[in-house]
Amino acid sequence: MKHDCDYHPGSPAKWHCGECQMHYCSRCMPDADTRNRRALCPQCSKAMRYLGAATEVVPFWNRVGAFFRYPFHSDPLIVIAVCTLVPVVAPANLIGILIWLVLAFALFKYTYAVINHTAEGHLKPPPVSVAFTGSGFDIVILQLLVFVLMGGLVAAAGMVGGPLLMMLALAFVVLAMPASIMVLAMERSVGAAVNPMNLAMLISRIGSPYFLLYGYLILLTLASGAAQDFAVNHFPFWVSQPLAGFLNSTFTLILFHMLGYLLFQYQEELGFASDLQDGPTGQDNRERDRSARFDADIDMNLKDGNYDRVQSMLKEALKRDRDNALRISQLYQLLTARNDLTELYRYHPRILGWLADRNDGDGMAAMLASLQTAEPQFRLEDPELAVRCARALYHRGQFRPALKLLQDFHKRFPDSDQLAPAYLLVAQTLANGLNQWEKATAFLTFIQKRCLNHPLHEQMATYLEQAAKREPLKGPKATFAVND
Repeated sequence: MKHDCDYHPGSPAKWHCGECQMHYCSRCMPDADTRNRRALCPQCSKAMRYLGAATEVVPFWNRVGAFFRYPFHSDPLIVIAVCTLVPVVAPANLIGILIWLVLAFALFKYTYAVINHTAEGHLKPPPVSVAFTGSGFDIVILQLLVFVLMGGLVAAAGMVGGPLLMMLALAFVVLAMPASIMVLAMERSVGAAVNPMNLAMLISRIGSPYFLLYGYLILLTLASGAAQDFAVNHFPFWVSQPLAGFLNSTFTLILFHMLGYLLFQYQEELGFASDLQDGPTGQDNRERDRSARFDADIDMNLKDGNYDRVQSMLKEALKRDRDNALRISQLYQLLTARNDLTELYRYHPRILGWLADRNDGDGMAAMLASLQTAEPQFRLEDPELAVRCARALYHRGQFRPALKLLQDFHKRFPDSDQLAPAYLLVAQTLANGLNQWEKATAFLTFIQKRCLNHPLHEQMATYLEQAAKREPLKGPKATFAVND
């Protein structure tokens, strides 16, 4: 069953808290340990159940093309080629029979490995080495035992209940064969693979898609038989034998990959969890960014309407890192939305500094208007910040707020090294913005007389000349000439 995240509708859930009955996506749980399937609920701190890719996996009926492409990756092609071509050239004696048996075992082992590999979330085939190395060759013997026991079950039904019960038992065995193969591949248990209750439960949990898959498998089997029959009847023996073997192996891999994908798709109903494994790997759990957990908590609390809690969280974060631009921006947006003038006034130096860094003159003008509503006599007490803010306002065409910010600057900060830049900015605002050339000239003259030791003093003559001609106050032009 598909579940969406309770906080991000449309995003598939990855975690479920049985205590709170809440579903969370990856954005809500950036600090979760997906590798070890461990995470604590943000609400109650209880351990949660990992849902894996169950809520976002594409239904198998939408991946038919991918199933048919599966055997044509390099690894399965090598396995198929070895297992079909080597027996053709093997000697027709006991050694040839042994080679054929070993390769048949290897091919069956690989096909059963495909089910496990796909159920774990690998949509690419397992490597060649899986077929020819390691343990797992006993799967062929186990499958033969399953066939024998199922045949015995049908025969026993005929002996006990006559032809009718035998036909019913045969129908069940044929219908449950894909389920039996899946159980055997996952559990490696003959008893589980022939237990009627176990198979019926698997089929019932998957539901109608199992019968849809069953129809696909019948079509695949018929297509495989027809293709092999065509090869045998239309090609010479030395061509038809390997071609028929190649076709049989190819269709078998497609079939087993579909069975594994069905397990992967219905993992939640079947009681296990796995995720897509072949995509780009995420950040190592040991290197998780704690700020991502903090952002997720803020997001969830905002959506729950816990604005006071979010505000407290942000204020605590700024105590630990007072100049964190992200936290300042989040606090600014929250306080503005809540129209909390008291807290805006309390944090105004940091917020205005952040707005100045972003050259957000419009946002700064709106905040200054709010601050002046809360405190009509509001003035910035930091001369450098005042100049930075006024410059941002000037560049956004907010001329009067810029002038108000620098009003009486020489009286408030008589010894500041920002005096010359402040009054040059006032002159530019008056001249370039408000077309008040006389007042602009007065401020330029003040700088020329008062700020004798400031580097801007040398440029005042050029500014005064521009003001006399009523040209935009831009200062001296840059030159790249080199003195002899």
